[in-house]
Amino acid sequence: MRVIFDPTQISRPTAIALGNFDGVHVGHRHVIVPILPTSLRDRYSNLTSTVVSFSPHPQEFFSQRQRSLLAPFDEKVALLKSLGVEQLVLLPFDADLAKLTAAEFIQKILIDSLQVELISVGFDFHFGQKRQGNITDLQNIWGDRLTVIPEQTMSFGDGEQPPVRISSSNIRTALAQGEIDLANSLLGRPYNLVGRVVQGKHLGRTIGFPTANLELPTQKCLPRDGVYAVQATINHPDAATQSPILGVMNVGLRPTVDGDRRSVEVHLFNWQGDLYDQYLSVNLIKFIRPEKKFDSLDALKAQIQADCQTALNYLGSSRQKLAHIITAHS
Repeated sequence: MRVIFDPTQISRPTAIALGNFDGVHVGHRHVIVPILPTSLRDRYSNLTSTVVSFSPHPQEFFSQRQRSLLAPFDEKVALLKSLGVEQLVLLPFDADLAKLTAAEFIQKILIDSLQVELISVGFDFHFGQKRQGNITDLQNIWGDRLTVIPEQTMSFGDGEQPPVRISSSNIRTALAQGEIDLANSLLGRPYNLVGRVVQGKHLGRTIGFPTANLELPTQKCLPRDGVYAVQATINHPDAATQSPILGVMNVGLRPTVDGDRRSVEVHLFNWQGDLYDQYLSVNLIKFIRPEKKFDSLDALKAQIQADCQTALNYLGSSRQKLAHIITAHS
């Protein structure tokens, strides 16, 4: 997949999916599928399958504050590539782009720059200055060559609860509350942290539970502080055939040892070796408990032993469920 920042390098004409696509969740994939090569086939084989997104996120531009992302840039690129997208065009969201009217956005960006022949968007997509552009404006130009994906929801349990809208904001909320099952279902895959293993204080090793300290992208959205059951692979993304290693992960300040900053540490079961400077890809499977301060290292050690057993029990019973989540939305 080509990643394009310079509009002169765009492969044209295009079939585009237009949006922010943070997380590339189940709803996003419904928007992207109509413009994939497998959907275009013979009739539109001359069009380049293209996702058009914005950098930075528009909300980040207007707030002037860094926004946490479900999928920072490298992760987003990998996810789109795995779907079969041929080209990712990143529009620089700056003052010039923000002041374009809806009509100017259509003419200058979609028609002149991208030479769009087919478009796929979500039902609530807006564009142009003050978000004045909408589906009707696109329909007036592209007619039946515009695909509008309706609101996507999921139902859980016995159906007594109202369906949950599939959205990046609902996934963030689920992560913040430790509702990993919900977040993973809305994503269509386990929520994933990918980071380089860096030197820590080696305190885990002194109590028999060595940990890998992860250095993550600064914009990566972290889940609720606490302990998680996880599955990990080493040397992402070249470990596709590697069996996952089970483990537990702690996110938080490590209050028992007077931690002064938020950290992410992973203890892998039945693993020995040097992980420093390697990349670890960690799938979150289950929230076990909130972070807690213990009176002693012995009390902490006893709790970690209990956490490991809880994680092993859950991970052993969850593999079939995880496979179902991934298969259902692939």
